[in-house]
Amino acid sequence: MKLTQLLLLSVSAVMIFSCTTTKKLKKSEDNAKHLDSMYKVLHNSYSDCKEQHAADVAKIQSLEDQLNYAKANSNQLLQQMKDLSVISGTQAESIKKSLDNIGVKDQYITELQKAMNRKDSMNIALMVNLKSAIGNLDDKDVNIKVEKGVVYVDISDKMLFKSGSYDVTEQANEVLGKVAKVLLSQPDVEFMVEGHTDSKAFRHGDLEDNWDLSAKRATAVVRILQNKYAMPPAHMTAAARGEYVPVASNDTKEGRDANRRTRIVILPQMDQFFKILEKPKN
Repeated sequence: MKLTQLLLLSVSAVMIFSCTTTKKLKKSEDNAKHLDSMYKVLHNSYSDCKEQHAADVAKIQSLEDQLNYAKANSNQLLQQMKDLSVISGTQAESIKKSLDNIGVKDQYITELQKAMNRKDSMNIALMVNLKSAIGNLDDKDVNIKVEKGVVYVDISDKMLFKSGSYDVTEQANEVLGKVAKVLLSQPDVEFMVEGHTDSKAFRHGDLEDNWDLSAKRATAVVRILQNKYAMPPAHMTAAARGEYVPVASNDTKEGRDANRRTRIVILPQMDQFFKILEKPKN
């Protein structure tokens, strides 16, 4: 009898140990998947940032080349004037103004470079936060990118809407809620919600064509962001793009699937940009 009890205790201990080990292994696997997802986010963000930085460096280099050329010409002109026996007061004042203008432009380029770096850093941070919030980084139905200094969030129509309709799905509320959470953390951000379709002719019920469908879908998303997630309506714009801004060919099913999307465009703050442009004084 005692031997039987010992065997039962031994078997129970082995089963408990095995169950505990399985749970630990599952937890370790989940942690590994999470770390792998975050690595992909950071790696993709680094690549985007590197490309954007290269473009900005090229722009700045062009401005610096122009500035150096102007400096060289001014210094050459000044040396030539010094070699003359007489420099009039007007000529001397003109040279001085030219050199002063070069100094102002040099400072302007420095400030512009700082502003561009700050803007790029904010865009990359916003993109990383959006990708982290939405998750499912391998899901082709959500694409987040930075292109030419603008953050784009593309969401496929099958994730947001019922087929041929502007009625939103339950999944749409979940995805838009995650996007809204990130955008609300940036109180000054403004964005445009664009509706896009493929090129197939469409007419159904009260919807006359693809223009109508894309407009209804854009406004449906805006209403959810405003009414359910308290996004400031003054910071949003709803736009219909119809079939006329495709991202792929409409000749294939895959291309049409890609073109049927809702795009959220994080708008650059143009008032700050214009303030930068107003700084140099000639």
